[in-house]
Amino acid sequence: MITRKRLRPVEERASPLQQAVTTALEDMKAVNVRVLDVRGLTDIADTMVIACGNSDRHVRSIAERVVANARAAGFRPLGMEGTRDGEWVLVDLQDILVHVMLPRVREFYGLERLWENDMAAPAAAVPAVAGASARRRRTAR
Repeated sequence: MITRKRLRPVEERASPLQQAVTTALEDMKAVNVRVLDVRGLTDIADTMVIACGNSDRHVRSIAERVVANARAAGFRPLGMEGTRDGEWVLVDLQDILVHVMLPRVREFYGLERLWENDMAAPAAAVPAVAGASARRRRTAR
């Protein structure tokens, strides 16, 4: 079964929590903010927000502001990871995962490419792997 992203009207997309998150990112001048709808792709969250900061201190400050805005809006964050190094901070807001990272880290891991790819692509790669193992069995005899 292939699950595809569905487009929803703009007013349906922005929940109060998502508005609090995007407001925090705008207030702290986060760079290159992307909001990805991952419903149907994973059960972990409904939305992933990916943003960059200019330095490790900026990344930590952005993440702290996201947590503060979420609490002010009445939402309890489940956790925050990566504040010690500040290269990549993950804020878990249950329905929304917020990734704040340095640009070089974001480029290296490429989370947008991972979550934006069509779900059919990994299924198409399976026969190539099966064919390779079949060739190895034939040559081993």
